[in-house]
Amino acid sequence: MTNDYSQPTVALSNGPAMPLLGFGTWQIPDSEATAATAAALEAGYRHIDTATGYQNEAGIGQALAAADLPRESIFVTTKMPPDHVGRERQTLEESLQKLGLDRVDLWLVHWPPNKQATPEAWEQFVAAQAEGLATSIGVSNYSLDQIDELISATGVAPAVNQIKWGPTLYDATIADGLAERGVVLEGYSPFRASNLDDPTLVAIAEKHGATTAQVIVGWHVKHKFVVIPKSTQPERIVANAAGARVDLADDEVAQIDALAE
Repeated sequence: MTNDYSQPTVALSNGPAMPLLGFGTWQIPDSEATAATAAALEAGYRHIDTATGYQNEAGIGQALAAADLPRESIFVTTKMPPDHVGRERQTLEESLQKLGLDRVDLWLVHWPPNKQATPEAWEQFVAAQAEGLATSIGVSNYSLDQIDELISATGVAPAVNQIKWGPTLYDATIADGLAERGVVLEGYSPFRASNLDDPTLVAIAEKHGATTAQVIVGWHVKHKFVVIPKSTQPERIVANAAGARVDLADDEVAQIDALAE
């Protein structure tokens, strides 16, 4: 192992610290998930993101089992599909079985069920956390109002809200609103939510001897946004991770913030 991206981290309100760099596995089929996850772990990723809906938890579980790494050194996230309300516990147990784990570090509601906050589902997440099946719990694709509804109903705020995020989607109102609620912002599809050919990104990348994709990863890390780039190509997996080491200056971060549409 030449790198270890377990640092830097961000503190979670209801659990341990979470590595800011994670390995995304959306659209990686189960047949390719073992090799891709193994490549990510070899590259130094210590945070793996999956979901029931990705149908690749078993493949990822094989990579986790084969890795010569202590369980506590790897942060694993999975998510419950919105149509699994009413069978939350069963869904998590199935995920744990496929992953080969006795707990996940973070369990998310993947989308608001029927576009509603659905506090009754969140109550089951709180119960699963209390039982130790999920160290931290959170949501994905929730609005600030929907998060407030969960907090009002249960007194428990999600530790994380995973949303589509990148320079062109940057919205200080959302970022600040989550921070005020003690909710960590985690961004998915960082490159899809960006223009990799943007002249500002190109200029900053050239200054740092980096690619624009690496600059985007570095921008997330500088903001303390969790970022989960995805690839199945080992060289791209390594390159994306290196973005976490791109140390952007404050004025460069401000220039990238200004790219928001």
